[in-house]
Amino acid sequence: MNILDFVMVGSDDHEKSGDFYDAVFEPLKLKRVLKTQKYLGYAHSSDPEKVQFYVTHPVNGKDATFGNGTQITLLADNKEAVEKFYEIAISKGATDEGAPGVRKDGNYYGYIRDLDGNKIAAKSILK
Repeated sequence: MNILDFVMVGSDDHEKSGDFYDAVFEPLKLKRVLKTQKYLGYAHSSDPEKVQFYVTHPVNGKDATFGNGTQITLLADNKEAVEKFYEIAISKGATDEGAPGVRKDGNYYGYIRDLDGNKIAAKSILK
């Protein structure tokens, strides 16, 4: 049973974040399916009606910040998708948090910080 319903990250600039995530999520088969004044919503191609990743203005009206120790990891179909995710993210201004490669658990990861400092990883299960 999947216990995760959706993920939400904060941003103060939806236009900039939307451009970033539209490109970065393409290899992971996530696409923007929703845009309001308060948030952007992304869904996987296998379930385009189910928004699973939101980029939002904080509800309390304060500036968006990222959590120290917080990380969001998204599944990719293969190593190539992880590499593409990472490559696009870096080209769009993300910060490197760990180039694509096999990690201690034997799976393939690529880590970045988005334009607002949120740590996002892509993972391909190799086992």
